[in-house]
Amino acid sequence: MPSQLLFIEVTRLDAGGARLRLTGDLDFDSAPELIAAAAQARADGHRELLIDVAGVALCDSSGLSAFVVIGRGGGPVRLTGVNPHLQQLLDRTGLAELLAVEHPRAVGDEVREAG
Repeated sequence: MPSQLLFIEVTRLDAGGARLRLTGDLDFDSAPELIAAAAQARADGHRELLIDVAGVALCDSSGLSAFVVIGRGGGPVRLTGVNPHLQQLLDRTGLAELLAVEHPRAVGDEVREAG
């Protein structure tokens, strides 16, 4: 089965940050594209990167490696939109401890905080 293309949308969040929204497969063929996009965002002055992986259908070891490379690139990296399968990969490889992973708040948590 051929690899699905990876689309990367880069959005400026503020003077120091950018969001990279990924759609498609993050694998051996596309991981270098993500690394290049992150490097370009940093070259453009965005130190903090938020990588939105909600649209990622598949992530292999090359994709996980890309997260490590980006994390060593000189600024904070946060992952958001992590599905249960990717979370399991991050947990099993120990990357969940190295990368900041944002989890959506449960509706019950919001109710308890409000009151």
